Amino acid sequence: MATRQIDTNVLGSDVSFTLSGPWSAYWLFFLRVMTGWWMMHAGLTKLLEGPFSAAGYLEFATAGTVVGPVTTWIAGNAVWLPNMLIPIGEFMIGLGLIVGCLTRLASFFGAFLMVFFYFGNSGWAHGMVSGDMMGMLLFMTVGVLGAGRVLGLDQYIEKTNFVKNNRWLRYLLG
Repeated sequence: MATRQIDTNVLGSDVSFTLSGPWSAYWLFFLRVMTGWWMMHAGLTKLLEGPFSAAGYLEFATAGTVVGPVTTWIAGNAVWLPNMLIPIGEFMIGLGLIVGCLTRLASFFGAFLMVFFYFGNSGWAHGMVSGDMMGMLLFMTVGVLGAGRVLGLDQYIEKTNFVKNNRWLRYLLG
């Protein structure tokens, strides 16, 4: 079993720990697929249950929050945009994570949505940590660790000549 010793310095203290290659890879794959399913299910539900409307959420739930001025303006002037983008976006983000395609791009947009949901739902009844913050953490972890390279399509896409000739594309993959 392949293991890797990690030796680093965190805030002036030496830190050392061992990672098991296969177990870490399996965990990363599981984390990516479960996060993807969570998001894809949210989008699929909105798409199948009929017309989705974010108007009430945008106008009332976010009033008085950090994102309130932006969402209130959208509710009054361009509510069609989130009504279309949220269900389709959630579905596509989830699908991308499940199959491991454009994983970092999907993770970025998943975290972006979670930022709006986190600050828009900021009742803080249970403190600053909420399900939306945990979702943001999941998307950031999947993106930073390049989870699409573990049993995902990104591992094959990165080997194409197109990606090799355009190295910047690797920032969207992984």
